[in-house]
Amino acid sequence: MTETARTHAPAVRRFCLALLCLGALPCPAADAPAAPRYETRVVHDPDGIGKFYLGREIAQVMGHEGAGWLERPERATQEQPAKLLAALPLRPGAVVADIGAGTGYYTFRIAPLVGARGATGQVYAVDIQPEMLDFLRAKAARLHVTNVVPVLGTLTDPNLPADAVDLALLVDVYHEFSEPYAMMQGIQRALKPGGLAILVEYRGEDARVPIKPLHKMTVAQARKEIEAAGLKWKSTIESLPWQHIIVFRKE
Repeated sequence: MTETARTHAPAVRRFCLALLCLGALPCPAADAPAAPRYETRVVHDPDGIGKFYLGREIAQVMGHEGAGWLERPERATQEQPAKLLAALPLRPGAVVADIGAGTGYYTFRIAPLVGARGATGQVYAVDIQPEMLDFLRAKAARLHVTNVVPVLGTLTDPNLPADAVDLALLVDVYHEFSEPYAMMQGIQRALKPGGLAILVEYRGEDARVPIKPLHKMTVAQARKEIEAAGLKWKSTIESLPWQHIIVFRKE
């Protein structure tokens, strides 16, 4: 070996070692797993399902056995639905989706407003429980309402046509979605550009509202979750006794 070769040999060895080390390092972008969207906890509130989304435990669903509670006479004074309807941007000819329609408490109050004066407005009454849709169909027949369309949704999709809905109304139901991100993505697809998704939720900030904590939401939490699904917060209306009206827009 020449003197020049002996001089450069340590440097060559160090360079080769550096290359080997670099080659052994994993690529973070390729190998890092995506963070899970939901968290499951063994210890949780008995009114919840043990599944958490962005720090909030998802509440248990009220089944069709609770239909009587949805239609209770006291609801007119406790929640003042007339004030909610006045706050909604409803017009003849509009297409509205009542998400988690249940017995149709709001469906049948909205239907004559969007179908007024012979307009072709309609209400998609979406629910995941076939029993609720049976109740809706019977009520529509009894009231001779023809612009209500019952829709059987799933846990992840409202099963609505794309770009067809002017306003999606979610009254006291979002907090029960077991797949809230996917469901809001489905609602977003169904909205027309500029369409609105309006959450009506019992005020989580107010301990005086006599509703179980997991069945209430704060405005901050609602904004965090709905904006994560891609909709933009527009306004919050506080005209109801117990509930927030939180308005989001599809850009």
